[in-house]
Amino acid sequence: MQDHLNPPYGGTLVNLLATPERASVLQAESRDWPSWDLTAKQVCDLELLLNGGFSPLRGYMSRADYEGTCAHMRLANGQLWPIPLVLDVTEKFAGTLGSNSKVALRDPEGVMIAALHVSDVWQPDHQAEAEAVYGTANEFHPGVGYLAKQTHPWYLGGKLEGLQLPVHYDFKTLRQTPAQLRAEFRQRGWRRIVAFQTRNPMHRAHQELTFRAAKQVEANLLIHPSVGMTKPGDVEYYVRVRCYQELLSRYPIGTVKLSLLPLAMRMGGPREVLWHAIIRKNYGCSHLIVGRDHAGPGNDENGKPFYGPYAAQQLFIAHQKELGITPVPFNTMVYVEEQDTYVQENEVPTGARTLNISGTDLRRRLSEGRELPSWFTFEEVARELQRNYPPRHRQGFTLFFTGLSGSGKSTIANILRVKFLEMGGRPVTLLDGDLVRKHLSSELGFSKEHRDINIRRIGFVASEITKNGGIAICAPIAPYDSVRKEVRATVQPGGGFVLVHLSTGLAACESRDRKGLYAKARAGLVQHFTGISDPYEAPTDAEVVIDTSDLSAEESAQEILLYLERQGYIGVNRQNGS
Repeated sequence: MQDHLNPPYGGTLVNLLATPERASVLQAESRDWPSWDLTAKQVCDLELLLNGGFSPLRGYMSRADYEGTCAHMRLANGQLWPIPLVLDVTEKFAGTLGSNSKVALRDPEGVMIAALHVSDVWQPDHQAEAEAVYGTANEFHPGVGYLAKQTHPWYLGGKLEGLQLPVHYDFKTLRQTPAQLRAEFRQRGWRRIVAFQTRNPMHRAHQELTFRAAKQVEANLLIHPSVGMTKPGDVEYYVRVRCYQELLSRYPIGTVKLSLLPLAMRMGGPREVLWHAIIRKNYGCSHLIVGRDHAGPGNDENGKPFYGPYAAQQLFIAHQKELGITPVPFNTMVYVEEQDTYVQENEVPTGARTLNISGTDLRRRLSEGRELPSWFTFEEVARELQRNYPPRHRQGFTLFFTGLSGSGKSTIANILRVKFLEMGGRPVTLLDGDLVRKHLSSELGFSKEHRDINIRRIGFVASEITKNGGIAICAPIAPYDSVRKEVRATVQPGGGFVLVHLSTGLAACESRDRKGLYAKARAGLVQHFTGISDPYEAPTDAEVVIDTSDLSAEESAQEILLYLERQGYIGVNRQNGS
């Protein structure tokens, strides 16, 4: 029977999974190979390489393919390809490899997923890559930030042989490979399929947009959300998928399919839309919906957009013939109150009043416990979001102190612990610097490396407490800005984070010196002492700044409680003055 689906990019759907016999051979041979434990992003990339989502690639890019992709959006053979796909590794690991090495690629549990036959080992210029691929070297861009701060400094290229796909224990019935989804489309008799890429929950505007797109091109609809790495701060995919499932009943039976895409997004805007188009073509789609600022990260730190609102649409339209998949462009959908309907912003009648809720406003409404209006979203979606994102006074949060020794961190933290216990409603944990050193970090010294390890441990424990609805009070010195920011990024996805800087000066802190530590440090008996022989980097991002040379410990605690009340984290009981 003739296949009427859109053919894969390059003509053939790649399948890099070895036969069971070959997989056994590779498994046995790998005992003598070096192993690389894949990061979460790398697992996503590897899965789509192995299952054909990134056809026609048959492994990680060679250096020539990488350089052509960065410079011209072309592989070495001239084929259009917009986003680099390489395996980043540490300098130490790269130094053990040659151009004919073999590497066992393993998931976080140590299971071997694939064999990499290394062809190229090189050190890239990350800044040049950022400027070429993302159009900026500004680390406020999440893709650039990841490249600069979390991507390893050496790259590997080479062919892959897969032993198995990464294992997922969640939403198994929604995780189809390109071959499986194509087979289902054929079984359903679908020929034209329009894909909807999303990394956010879907509301009424999205439903209207997808309805319109499917009707416009006379196609069935594939809701194909990314469930790999997205933009920091996005709604986690578990919640999003439940929202999508609730929404399916709003579509005519037999016209829509929900399937999950294990894609680690780069937020690359115009280049990324071409990548999304290639992937959807490999999954059998004939069309892709392209909205305003498709796959864009939004604005920079000065409020300036990284990409033009319709730059992605324009680049896709310019290359649609070569790609072999058709864009379905849309402007932003807005609600017209008088008509009780959604329209594209360029279709709004003159003088009509429009309504819209931004992502920032949505998060604020959820944090304040406000209702989501029925014109904006469906009741079942609102219920799911409210269930998973309760108002601040029901969320966990971390109160993270930083300041010199003797600034009053432990005393104020203890006062607050008692106040929170008095209020009740949430478990409270105090992670005092000395206690953590005794029970979690007894083997660590006071070098910068060891201090950072200690603070990361505190941050991990605090993040677990916070995401489970508790209050974590952390009171280390935490002298270094970069690791404090790491802790903030670790905690915030699960709840609130409030940085309290006790800005009390060195002279005041040293005058207190209850433990005699400053005297010992001055005498050279204590090494790596913050403020004397080690630096202290004062934060510029603290929510609360208190100089305890002017306030008592009780007054300082009260200032913090008042801030928490203003922000909605607590409701102060006026009768007992707490």
